[in-house]
Amino acid sequence: MTMLQQHPIGTGFGAKSTATEVLAGVDLTGRLGIVTGGYSGIGLETTRALATAGAHVVVPARRPDRAVEALAGVDGVEVDELDLGDLDSVHGFAERFLASGRGVDLMIDSAGIMACPETRVGPGWEAQFATNHLGHFALVNRLWPALAGGDGARVVSVSSRGHHRSPVRWDDVQFETGYDKWVAYGQAKTANVLFAVHLDALGQDAGVRAFALHPGGILTPLQRHLPKEEMVGFGWIDEDGNGLLDTFKTPEQGAATQVFAATSPQLAGLGGLYLEDCDVAGPASGEGADATGVKDYAVDPDQAARLWALSASLTGVDAFASTR
Repeated sequence: MTMLQQHPIGTGFGAKSTATEVLAGVDLTGRLGIVTGGYSGIGLETTRALATAGAHVVVPARRPDRAVEALAGVDGVEVDELDLGDLDSVHGFAERFLASGRGVDLMIDSAGIMACPETRVGPGWEAQFATNHLGHFALVNRLWPALAGGDGARVVSVSSRGHHRSPVRWDDVQFETGYDKWVAYGQAKTANVLFAVHLDALGQDAGVRAFALHPGGILTPLQRHLPKEEMVGFGWIDEDGNGLLDTFKTPEQGAATQVFAATSPQLAGLGGLYLEDCDVAGPASGEGADATGVKDYAVDPDQAARLWALSASLTGVDAFASTR
């Protein structure tokens, strides 16, 4: 994977396209998708769009009752329990799913936390890295038999432009020498991209391709850890909580890029790429609110392989260990 592949391909979609629009003409009947976080924010809109297009969608949820309530009235959906910050929970969900004997065609890792106060999970891991990356890493590896047994499965790792905030901090991945919530978020989002890069390299022989993406700026429950004053200071909202940026997307627009990544025939034969606004993104440019594209450290194959090895060591899971 080189940066030369990171350039728009002219999909005809854009920042304001919705999940429904990118699925026009796409029939997902008979396809099975798993959407983590598929009952809140852009995850909920993703589940709705996929189900409307005919897919059967499994929504693993940390709060299954909340998920069942949010998904009431959406046909073709089932809910199971999963806490990405708990590797035993990840194992349990994967075992239950594999026991059903079904294959997975679309895997969208949409769940995540952002800029939370310093929190430790598992054996003392920093929560954003653990939940956003390590939990999904373990989940995809445990579900690998179902992914490889599908018909050209796609795995979609939902990252963010937040990856511009930090590469992987190899000397202190778990923030043991001082915590910064935004740097920790940036590292976790970079990890989401690197995961897709290496999974794509490993999975191609089995017909499995992987993508990462920036869904756009959307006001959703993802901001629950941010004080209103901080969001006002960023210029995101006014004192009454109303969005101020023209670039903010609706949840339906925010879901579009991950739905596009999971289903679009325009991406056939491609993988290991970072997308934004329903197209392949270009190399990073601009700063702050004007930043676009993907940082080179987030799509570096050597960094991706290094992160994979670290993640396998931390979680004790690697579906490809015996093939290398």
